[in-house]
Amino acid sequence: MRTPNKTLNHFIRIDMEALQQELKEKIIAVLNLEDVQPSDISNTDALFGDGLGLDSIDALELIVLLDKDYGIKLTDPKEGKHIFQSIDTMSAYVEANRTK
Repeated sequence: MRTPNKTLNHFIRIDMEALQQELKEKIIAVLNLEDVQPSDISNTDALFGDGLGLDSIDALELIVLLDKDYGIKLTDPKEGKHIFQSIDTMSAYVEANRTK
């Protein structure tokens, strides 16, 4: 028999995995990454620089995505540097701050 905490942790993990998959799909769509599949993006890989190779224009698109799809308004652009490090950091931030 599962304890309530194990069941809750299981659902939290499934929810986070679904959010991570959703973010990958939205990033690909919003940034028109034609040759990239969600499975090509690791949750821990860097989104900028040597990782996925996104740039500052892409960062602006991600800020708009957070606002439009999750109700998150970034007031300090420096926040984006931490939030957009990887899918893991982005999904954790969305989960903690979403209003939609």
